[in-house]
Amino acid sequence: MTLGPLIIEQVSKNFEGLQALTHIDLHIEPGERRVVIGPNGAGKTTLFNIISGLIPPSSGRVFIFGKDVTKWPPHKRASLGLGRTFQITNLFSNLTVHENLLLSLKAVDTNRQFPLTPLASYKHLCSRAEDLLNQSGLWEKRNVTVRNLSYGEQRLVEVVMALAQNPKLLLLDEFTSGLSSTEIATVISVLKSLSREITLLLIEHDMDVAFEVGEFFTVLHMGKVFAEGSLDQIKSNNKVQEIYLGECQ
Repeated sequence: MTLGPLIIEQVSKNFEGLQALTHIDLHIEPGERRVVIGPNGAGKTTLFNIISGLIPPSSGRVFIFGKDVTKWPPHKRASLGLGRTFQITNLFSNLTVHENLLLSLKAVDTNRQFPLTPLASYKHLCSRAEDLLNQSGLWEKRNVTVRNLSYGEQRLVEVVMALAQNPKLLLLDEFTSGLSSTEIATVISVLKSLSREITLLLIEHDMDVAFEVGEFFTVLHMGKVFAEGSLDQIKSNNKVQEIYLGECQ
């Protein structure tokens, strides 16, 4: 078994008679920018939930960095360097943007301090938070309570929090959903600036975004891998155009 970021072997998922995924095989290379596309109900989020450990597969195996994590809980997979965002934001709505980001940074901080120490006293974390807030264009919003942000701004905060975890394998599920064109451009810029030490696996419905960020594509249709290939291969695949892309060129 190679030590690639992610290998999925013959993964299937059945929900009480509903076959959501059937014999999925994926092999993600280090530093790859892979985008999973497909129509609604194709099984994309189910696949992400299996990779991150939120639900078990009915059959098949999942390997992260060479380790069989098929039966591992989410937190143990995260310890290997797996990060993820969700279709629905998962933030501390009563805390500020800055406080949310500090909590995310503290979760992976190796410096031991007294647990009741105020977050603001962690100077090294505050410096890193400032860098991330400036990079993402959120600095002006740093003291705003998350519940008072627009939905698009909340999505952006979640992406930045995921990056704060220093993941080695990052799963982004519909990460531009609800974002303005300016926010989308900011997130794309941030993702493009990431080191190749971080492998990206994305679900994206916006084909302009998918084609801007992705280098290799997996098309799911009715719970199966329908096609795989580079940008040019996917864009020129008439069957993919027919089932999903429609008039997108």
